[in-house]
Amino acid sequence: MPRIRHTNFDCAPGCPVEGTLNLIGGKWKGMILFHLMSGTLRFNEIRRHLNSVTQRMLTNQLRELEADGFITRKVYAQVPPKVEYSLTEHGRSLEPIISALKVWGDTHLRSEAAKAATVRSRAA
Repeated sequence: MPRIRHTNFDCAPGCPVEGTLNLIGGKWKGMILFHLMSGTLRFNEIRRHLNSVTQRMLTNQLRELEADGFITRKVYAQVPPKVEYSLTEHGRSLEPIISALKVWGDTHLRSEAAKAATVRSRAA
């Protein structure tokens, strides 16, 4: 199913947020961008970072990120084929956002896990 692409962001105050989340949202795109922040990676290197992603899903997510201008795909003419992915300047502009999401997750998800563990131990 093709994604709905926003072309007009003056519809409501939250439209740019919705548009951005549509571009980088999904189960894998944020993680792909996060891992590419450390540098260029080959397809299987990305796949190793995302243990439960299927090859088809990873390929689709990479294609969408490339189509949206966040990553570049470099194919080397050799056998076996070698393909590398890296962030574009447009993709690098997301680094502060992805880093902020990581910091927020480190802070809040750990505290939520600790709360849940406390509740479980009290119930036992």
